[in-house]
Amino acid sequence: MDTIHEWLSQLLLWIESLGYFGIIIGLAIEVIPSEIVLGYGGYLVAKGDVTFWGAVLCGTIGAILQQWILYAIGRFGGRPVVDRFGKYLHLKSKHVDIAEGWFQKYGPMIVFTGRFVPVMRQVVSIPAGMARMNFWLFTVLTVAASIPWSILFVWLGHSLGDNWEQIDQKAAPYVQPAILIAIALLIVYFVYQIVRRRRKSA
Repeated sequence: MDTIHEWLSQLLLWIESLGYFGIIIGLAIEVIPSEIVLGYGGYLVAKGDVTFWGAVLCGTIGAILQQWILYAIGRFGGRPVVDRFGKYLHLKSKHVDIAEGWFQKYGPMIVFTGRFVPVMRQVVSIPAGMARMNFWLFTVLTVAASIPWSILFVWLGHSLGDNWEQIDQKAAPYVQPAILIAIALLIVYFVYQIVRRRRKSA
């Protein structure tokens, strides 16, 4: 455990040394969870190393880059690449299966709502790419979900200051309602799609 903590500390120090670019790279490759990178970005805001909106912007850019990479994996590599190299990208086949099922059931809307659900946040871009979802629609939905996520965790990290490592406990009261709202939106969208299809066929 000490080794993992030391490794994490070194990564965060590397992010700090790069400033804004560190936040972008940290989110783009997501070796460590985005919540930690953004929370640490908030801590850097509290220290005065970066500005609040600068951290939010870089967090959003980093998130978009990561999702573009995953979209490209789905679109140009497909399931064979996921099955062969997924373990190196921290992508489990069962999670991709779930995301693919959600995408087939709910369509493009899952690209937005899925960003607020743990695990699905990363893998949902792969079935979007496999389905050859319109790239610009994919990007717009990703941006729309990434901005509030970045604002929340940068703000939490900033408010915690030196105690930013408590980000998980601090975020729980905000993340849980976000998950419920995301699920509710999916249900509403699903019902809307059913009603629309029935009207077309009538």
